[in-house]
Amino acid sequence: MSAETEPSTKTSGYDARFVRNVLLKALLLFVVLNLVFMTADFVPWLARLSAYNVIIAGRTRLPYGEVPERAYNLSPLSLEALFASHELTGGSKPEDEYRVIVIGDSSVWGFLLRPEDTLTGNLSTGGYSTDDGRQVRAYNLGYPITSLLKDVMILDEAMRYEPDLVLWLVTLEAMPEVKQFTSALVQHNPERAMDLIERYELELQPQEDDLIERNLWQSTIVGQRQNLADLVRLQLYGMVWAATGIDQDYPEDYPLRRSDLEADNTFFELGPTQRVDDILAPDVMQAAVDMAGDVPVLFVNQPIFVSDGENSDIRYNLNYPHWAYDDYRIWFGRQCQENGWSCLDLWDLIDPEEFTNTAFHYTPVGSAQLAAVLGDAILELANAGASP
Repeated sequence: MSAETEPSTKTSGYDARFVRNVLLKALLLFVVLNLVFMTADFVPWLARLSAYNVIIAGRTRLPYGEVPERAYNLSPLSLEALFASHELTGGSKPEDEYRVIVIGDSSVWGFLLRPEDTLTGNLSTGGYSTDDGRQVRAYNLGYPITSLLKDVMILDEAMRYEPDLVLWLVTLEAMPEVKQFTSALVQHNPERAMDLIERYELELQPQEDDLIERNLWQSTIVGQRQNLADLVRLQLYGMVWAATGIDQDYPEDYPLRRSDLEADNTFFELGPTQRVDDILAPDVMQAAVDMAGDVPVLFVNQPIFVSDGENSDIRYNLNYPHWAYDDYRIWFGRQCQENGWSCLDLWDLIDPEEFTNTAFHYTPVGSAQLAAVLGDAILELANAGASP
C-alpha cells in the first residue's frame, strides 16, 4: 500500500516546487519591470504604438471624452497618445496640400458639432485652393479648456508635421497668467511645460500644485496603471468610433448659454478701475510666433455670444463684463500692431442665436459663418507668399 503512494508524494513535492519557482520568477520579473519603468519613462514610447492610421482611420479631432461609454472617446493625458490617434500623423504630407493647423479651445474642437460641421470640417470641404494649385486642408488640433500654454504645447508637437499656416483662435478667458496651468494636459506634462517656459523665457511661474510631478511609486507600472489602461481603452473605443462616426456625447437637450446675467462687474477679481492687461500673458502668444519660424501664424479673436437679456448693459455674457472685454480688445489690437502679428478681431461675427450651451460654442450655421471669413483670410495669406 505504501509503495503505491510514494510516487504520488514525490510528484506532489515536485509540483509545489515548480509552482513556487514560477511565482518567484514572475515576481522577480514584475519587480525588474517596475524598476525599469522607474528609471525611464516608457509611456510616451508606448503611446506612439497605435492602431489609428494603421488598422483604423485617424481621428479628425484630438481624443477628449467626459462620458466614454457614450462618446466612444476619452481624455488620455499623454500628448503622444493624442497625436498618434489623429489623422495628422497618418502619413507624409501630400504635395498638393496647403496644410493649416488650427489650435484653440473647445470652440475649435467643436462641442456639440459633428466633425464635418466644425471650423476645420468647413475649411477642408470649402473648396479653397491657393494660386499655386494647393488644396487647403485644415487639421483640428483644438482641445477643451482655455489656456494659451496648452495651445502652444500642442503646437510644439504639431510643428513636426510641416504646417503651411497656424490658425490660432484665442479669447480673453485664455489670457490670464493664472489660467495657463489649469489644463490637465499641461499639469500632467510638466517636463514639456517647463521646457516651453525655459526655451521661450516665458514670464510664468508655476506654483507648487500647478504641475504634477510623479514620485517613484507613481513612476512604476502599478503607479501608471491608469495611463496604461487609457492607452488600451483609446484603441478599443477607436474601433467603435470607426464604425459609428461618434466621437462625443450628443445630448438631445442641453441648457442654452445664459442670456439673463448677474449684475457682476468683475473679471478674475478685477474691477473696472483696474487694468486687465496687467494679468495677461502676451509672451505665450509670441512664443507661438517664434516657434513657427517662417510659418505664418494668424491670431483670431474668436466670436463670442453677446446677450441682450437682463444686465446685458453690464456684461456681454456669463464670462465677460463690458469693461474687461473692451479693454482686452484694445490690448489685443495693440499687441498685434506692435509685434507685427497677423490678426483678425471677429468677436461679434456670429449672431447670438447661433451659440449653443456656452458663450463660445457655435451651431453648425455659426461655424460655417466663421469658416467663410477665415477661408478667405487663409487664401489671402497663402497667396501673398507668406507660406514657405
